[in-house]
Amino acid sequence: MTAERTTPSSTTDSAPSEHLAANRLGITGIVFFVVAAAAPLVGMTGAVPVAIVLGNGAAAPGAYLVAGLVLLVFSVGYAAMSHRVTNTGAFFAFVGRGLGITAGVGSAFVSLLAYVAVQLAVYGFFGAVAHGQLDARLSIDLPWWAWSLIAWAVVLTLSLLRVDIGAKVLGVLMGLEVLSLLLVAAVVLLQGGGPDGLSFAASFSPANIFTGGFGGSAGIALAFAFASYIGFEATAIYAEETKDPKRAVPRATYTAVAGIAVLFALASWAVVSGVGSANAVDRVAEISSVEGTPLADPSAVLFFVAEEYVGGWLATLMSWLVLSSLFAGLLAFQNSAARYFFSMGRAGVLPRALDRVNRRGAPVYGSVATSVITLLVIVFFAVTDKDPVLNLFNWFSGLAVLAIVLVEILVSVAVIVHFRREPGEAGVLKTVVAPAVAIVGLALAAYLIMARFGLLAGTSSNPDDALTAFALSATGWTLVLAPFVVLIIGLIIGAVRRNSENEDAIADFVS
Repeated sequence: MTAERTTPSSTTDSAPSEHLAANRLGITGIVFFVVAAAAPLVGMTGAVPVAIVLGNGAAAPGAYLVAGLVLLVFSVGYAAMSHRVTNTGAFFAFVGRGLGITAGVGSAFVSLLAYVAVQLAVYGFFGAVAHGQLDARLSIDLPWWAWSLIAWAVVLTLSLLRVDIGAKVLGVLMGLEVLSLLLVAAVVLLQGGGPDGLSFAASFSPANIFTGGFGGSAGIALAFAFASYIGFEATAIYAEETKDPKRAVPRATYTAVAGIAVLFALASWAVVSGVGSANAVDRVAEISSVEGTPLADPSAVLFFVAEEYVGGWLATLMSWLVLSSLFAGLLAFQNSAARYFFSMGRAGVLPRALDRVNRRGAPVYGSVATSVITLLVIVFFAVTDKDPVLNLFNWFSGLAVLAIVLVEILVSVAVIVHFRREPGEAGVLKTVVAPAVAIVGLALAAYLIMARFGLLAGTSSNPDDALTAFALSATGWTLVLAPFVVLIIGLIIGAVRRNSENEDAIADFVS
């Protein structure tokens, strides 16, 4: 769909139609959705302690900064392409414009897999955290799946309202989350750190960041760092609902990536400095231990630093904000997946009924389809007594991150091909150099994620092999190969559909 397509104003006031509501979001609204999806507080309480202990120690903040820089370079070509394509299909519309309809449809299925998978992961984590938190603090003892289903119902309801209402909800939740992290970072850093003071070199020198090599500790830290950025690419998904998308989408992309990178780098540096950079690995392992098992409670590390340097009240507040952070992520990913279903239905790649929006301009059947899938999986994991974190969260989050990185590589290739074929005002730096550098960085990220998938997803062939590259169980290999299998299936469907009566619709879908 080209930028010139208009959306009838009647979308919000009259009968349901096939058009998303236009002019509902500005740059700030898009950034809210993207940062909420990244869930920085969840990353700080879950991934950062693991990156410190099993990865490159005090240099974990540098690993997050490196991952952010790679994705910022990717964003250069991504933003250039957004000037040519305004489509809620985002990633796969970009791939289709550069590499053709078949490749676009293939990447569409991988993108859809990624967003449904990451939402399932967050439902598992939300249920587990809510169960523990509300039982301990309010004596409300409900199983994890009950809390997940309560969140499921609220998320579905909000996703059927106007998209700007969802942005306002996310804005409040995200604002509290970010402020709490910035407060901890400011207090620790401004008072000069903890036992060992502030050591910029310990956390950000290249020698320390890449210590152990990509096959060792640096690779582990970088894998967890890349995993923490999922969701930033959603800026273009809201292009059709954005005021002045050619201006808003690039600015929102740069703002979101840079903001997430700086927030992770500062907050994790504060944690490392707060516990002492010289002995960061030992201290984080000690603080996160439960009954002698390190990293059994990784969230305790951030809460310890918050209580030690700010006060117990902030640690308590943060323990509740983890829940709101997870909920914000659920709403953001629900909106993303629903719009993927909508775009694919509009093209005829999936049933056409999915391209309907309600009176508020929300993709009603796309939202319902997303919710039906997540409901069935939650119920299955509950009935089969699977663990919400070790199974639901770990499995599907690892799958989602790998799928997204795969599509990001395809997008970067598509940018180069498209601008070589149709040069425009954008220079070589934006359309060739930056995407090429991004391809190298993202290919490395994909390798690290696959090599360390057993650690990321808890699917090692046996516990003793958790730190061994590519030592995966049958479940691990199934999850690693899933994005590639889905890509092949999508390519076949794209090739078949291209020769059917849906050719014009599919061409619009990737344009």
